[in-house]
Amino acid sequence: MKNFGRFVITLVLAISLNIGFAQNFLETELKQNKTYVLLAHPTVQNIQTIHFMLNNKILNLSDVEFVGVYSAAESYDYNQSIALIKKPEMSLFHLQKFDGEESPANIYTQNEWTKTFKNLFDHSVGIFFFGGPDIQPELYGQKNLYSVVTDPNRHLFELSFLFHLLGGKQNASFIPFLNDKPGYFVTGFCLGLQSMNVASGGTLTQDIPAQTYKKSNVEETLKLKKDQLHRNYWHEISKDTLLMGINFHPILYTAHPFFLKKVKADKKVAPVVFSSHHQSIDELGKDLIVTATSMDGQVIEGIQHRLYPNVFAVQFHPEVPALYKEGKKLKFAPDDASKSYFEIISEEGREFHLKYWEAISKAIKSSVRLQKTK
Repeated sequence: MKNFGRFVITLVLAISLNIGFAQNFLETELKQNKTYVLLAHPTVQNIQTIHFMLNNKILNLSDVEFVGVYSAAESYDYNQSIALIKKPEMSLFHLQKFDGEESPANIYTQNEWTKTFKNLFDHSVGIFFFGGPDIQPELYGQKNLYSVVTDPNRHLFELSFLFHLLGGKQNASFIPFLNDKPGYFVTGFCLGLQSMNVASGGTLTQDIPAQTYKKSNVEETLKLKKDQLHRNYWHEISKDTLLMGINFHPILYTAHPFFLKKVKADKKVAPVVFSSHHQSIDELGKDLIVTATSMDGQVIEGIQHRLYPNVFAVQFHPEVPALYKEGKKLKFAPDDASKSYFEIISEEGREFHLKYWEAISKAIKSSVRLQKTK
């Protein structure tokens, strides 16, 4: 019986240590001869998304590994991600957990995370920030009017990391990490764009229908043009189970050359994009420039950093796998015909999305080259 007790204790310790190692990339898995890209909020879905992009050569990289970074205080259960990356086919993925919490007063300055942020920055060539829930408005100096905040600690962590990378209006004396490596790659999708803006001192419109278009309810909102709707509101008044929760709408490039030169997009085409948000950029953060808008110019759809050429983000979702393969057929409004996302964006829209991922791939490769020449 004593031997069995020792076995159980040993087994528990082994499992605990294994989980600990799986979350401590810097101490247990870092190799100096490897190239790493960071993934903020490395949920199962986000890891699988990057894995899909790599396998289908949409994200065209070789000899690059990925490190998911997150705060232990986030609401997501990262044991799911730990289990996923243990699978043989996921050997390119690692995790780095940050312990402790920070108060809103400390995220735009040096704090207890700074040293680990810098260590990860020094050993990587870029970072992705993904979509997610609303940022608490007090972090950009507003009262909460329309925001639904479900994971405040995630925002504290990601905003602080982005601030350390890019700097912001909140703390003019802080020297951002990219001052040393201006070619470092940083991108974001949807919330990722909003976080980049807030971290650099910008603000958000908390609800587009209410604040931009002055609509007081769903019925009034649905009277807007379809390309003024940035998510689907039909499901709030219809029980149709085939309604998609998102909208597809075209975007418009600004005079800034990002999409025409870096992405090599066709200037004659207003590509259709996957949209799922009710908030948007209001006041721009420090050194951010608008690269695309909604068709009426009211919603910012893309930004690039003025000083750091490989720092850019979009309000839409080019990372959704269903854009690149046939899937379930859904509809926007109850009277619409059902279509897959693959059908909706069409060959023309897909070409734009593939070019966008090619621009991401080239930006990462550029960051790798610049780091090797330092």
